[in-house]
Amino acid sequence: MDVLDPAIAMQIVSRTMSILGHNVNVMNSRGVILGSGDNLRIGAVHEGALLAITQNRVVEITAEVASGLIGVKPGINLPLHYQGEIIGVIGITGEFKEITPYGQLLKMTAEMIVEQANLQDNLQWENRQKEAFILQLVKGELPHKAQLTEWAAQLGVSLETPRVAAIIEVSDLNASVQHDGHGANNLKEISRLLQHPERDNLVAMTSLNQLVILKPALLDGKQWDPILESTRIDSLLKRLPAHLKDRIKIALGHYFPSIEGIAHSYQTAQETLSIGKQMNSEERKYLFEDYSLQVLLSGLKHNWRGEVLSSHYKQLQSVDKKGVLRKTLAAYTTHFGDLQHCANALHIHRNTLRYRLDKIQAITHVDIHTLDGLFSLYLGQLITDQ
Repeated sequence: MDVLDPAIAMQIVSRTMSILGHNVNVMNSRGVILGSGDNLRIGAVHEGALLAITQNRVVEITAEVASGLIGVKPGINLPLHYQGEIIGVIGITGEFKEITPYGQLLKMTAEMIVEQANLQDNLQWENRQKEAFILQLVKGELPHKAQLTEWAAQLGVSLETPRVAAIIEVSDLNASVQHDGHGANNLKEISRLLQHPERDNLVAMTSLNQLVILKPALLDGKQWDPILESTRIDSLLKRLPAHLKDRIKIALGHYFPSIEGIAHSYQTAQETLSIGKQMNSEERKYLFEDYSLQVLLSGLKHNWRGEVLSSHYKQLQSVDKKGVLRKTLAAYTTHFGDLQHCANALHIHRNTLRYRLDKIQAITHVDIHTLDGLFSLYLGQLITDQ
């Protein structure tokens, strides 16, 4: 992108003419008028500007001189500089004595507008680059190590900092747009909270309603402590604005020590969020440690190993249309095979419980009174019901 483009040129014209009261032209480094108070002059080549560029000086145009030039009116033309280079010219139309006192002030104002605009563009470019970098990390699509190191250095990101992935999801996005006008800006608002005060978090939007945060993993500087991370998440939840508190869910993944492990951490956070919402939809915080078995088994759901592990439970599922036997099995595993506690939890007689357990064994051909048998049905249930 050009340092001086038509949008910036018209911004300069608008801001300076409102104060000056004279027509202002802004030309690029080729002398073409990009912005002017006279729209008919836009796109024309200004010979006075070409002279100011080639000689790098203020060019005064009298009425007599202007009559001999094409596309030029009386006034002065001052070269504009950015980072030591001539990027264009600003011209003021009018009588020389009247407009000369404003020349240097106008030049300085124009150069400040250019600098501000390009600073903003550079910041946006850097943010886009950092977001692309983060998405590469979480997808596991890492470039060659030398390229990754150079990219990280350009962005000021340390690859030596161990990181763990967390996901923030904003629910009811349409309701947000309708009721409070924030919409997708909710995620930007949360992103600012995550980065200020400075916590060395790497934050990127992964969808219209999700953010990924790559957090420094060793908060005490020594070891990974999910309990400490959990308290930090609680603190963040308390800091959220009132209009977001009921629509936010946060999932924390597992920590893997290598840079390649960031993608695994992100995957565990994503699956923790999915399983957590399914099992405890009213909660706002989901930790991998609380759902670790379900998350680790989730990869088996569409795998042949998972099919074998869940085959006996699926036999039970196909017969148990009302779910009574599956509910009994869940209670039996929850109470580690303790018949009396299981019967009490189900509010049934022990004989009824024995009858149901015998029926489960008959359907599945699994001895649920052995650890292997009960565990195989339990794993099958976890894989199937996810």
